[in-house]
Amino acid sequence: MNTPTFPRQSTGLRMPHWRSGIRVLLVLLAVLVNSAMLFAQSADSADSQTIQKLLQRIDQLEARVARLEAAQPPGATAPSTAAAATPTPAPTTGRSTMTPAACNVASPQQETESEQQPGSGPEPERMDVSKTLLRIRGFGDINFHGDTGKSDTTSFTLGQLNLFVTSDISEKFKFLGEIVFEGGPESIYGVTRAQNNAFGVDVERYLLQYSYNDYFNVSVGRYHTAIGYYNTAYHHSTWFQTTTGRPFLFSFEDQGGILPIHTVGASASGLIPSGALGLHYVAEVGNGRASRTPFLDEPVQNFIDEQNHKAYNLALFARPEAIRGLQAGFSVYRDVLEPSESPRIGETILAAHAVYIRPNFEWLNEALVVRHAPLGQSHVFQTPGFYTQISKRFGSYRPYFRYQYVNGSDREPIFPDVGRRQGPSAGIRFDASESVALKLQYDYTTIRNQQAINALAMQVGFTF
Repeated sequence: MNTPTFPRQSTGLRMPHWRSGIRVLLVLLAVLVNSAMLFAQSADSADSQTIQKLLQRIDQLEARVARLEAAQPPGATAPSTAAAATPTPAPTTGRSTMTPAACNVASPQQETESEQQPGSGPEPERMDVSKTLLRIRGFGDINFHGDTGKSDTTSFTLGQLNLFVTSDISEKFKFLGEIVFEGGPESIYGVTRAQNNAFGVDVERYLLQYSYNDYFNVSVGRYHTAIGYYNTAYHHSTWFQTTTGRPFLFSFEDQGGILPIHTVGASASGLIPSGALGLHYVAEVGNGRASRTPFLDEPVQNFIDEQNHKAYNLALFARPEAIRGLQAGFSVYRDVLEPSESPRIGETILAAHAVYIRPNFEWLNEALVVRHAPLGQSHVFQTPGFYTQISKRFGSYRPYFRYQYVNGSDREPIFPDVGRRQGPSAGIRFDASESVALKLQYDYTTIRNQQAINALAMQVGFTF
């Protein structure tokens, strides 16, 4: 008897439960019959009678199936047959094709709902628990340094221990985080806090990312503000950097930096249709930097903003195809600060950069100005700064040179301790392996109204 089949994968319909049960029973009986026939070669007459009874039972079940099919209304199986003959193409939603393991994570209730509503449309994309989603990459550095500054000592120092965490939640959604363990003390706008030898934990980046296409991507959470180039190219790992540390302009907030390096908010980025010019954009909105006393508790407003006004940042840059490795662009950052005992301050940060990076050569150039305009006053405090850095690789060795400059007013309302500081840095990086880098760097820094400082640092940076 030829019984019609109903492929489950090509249709959303299922056979009634009684028919499924009969089919399963028939299969089991067929297996038993086959086994019995093999065993019958050496069985006695009683076994032969048992086999005959089983065959009769199969005939009865087949007759019952025929009667039930005849009683079913004509055309009831037509939609299923048509669907089986012409599979419906999957909707082009851009989502990944789920594996059987991924489909099995549905609960029994979801299976029942699917049976009751076969035409309810595509289901939301589910996480494939058969794959390892969470990935952790580690970075660290250990230093020995000393300088001629007053009261400074030579010290071995544990640098940041950085756990870089990523997870592909789905084809479109991803998670990214940076969890950093680092020692104190911290310096915020010239004021030192925390103990010298105590370790702390900071969540430096915490992002849920959605990638629609090359032209539109959205991230929400805590991210590195797209001011200039360095801040988004090099994050919390010295192993990626050529030098032992970041330029002073891009120092972190808790290490005396003058920029809002981190922002909690939303960021959109992507390509701008521009052909070979390779234009990109970044648009950000979030909580600005802390400005009220006591702002030393945390310069990044992770949970509560001081005000309803938000900070905005817009960046544009080009990566022309004609010059591989070249990137040039600018950014504009705008915020309003509200110190407790002074007028509101309009903050504008204008930055521009031009960098050229190849596997064996790099040349970084950035300049910016931080403008603080107290509302109701005509005077505007402007803090300009720049750095240039160049390096050339010779095998495993990469010598480098950097010169940096920043000039802040002694009456600057937000960071009066910065003043004017400038000077060169020179060093060499040796890649001992693909995961370990040794660095030696000399710095000479002049500071307004202070004695010049000579410093020497040795560092081993690694990834694991």
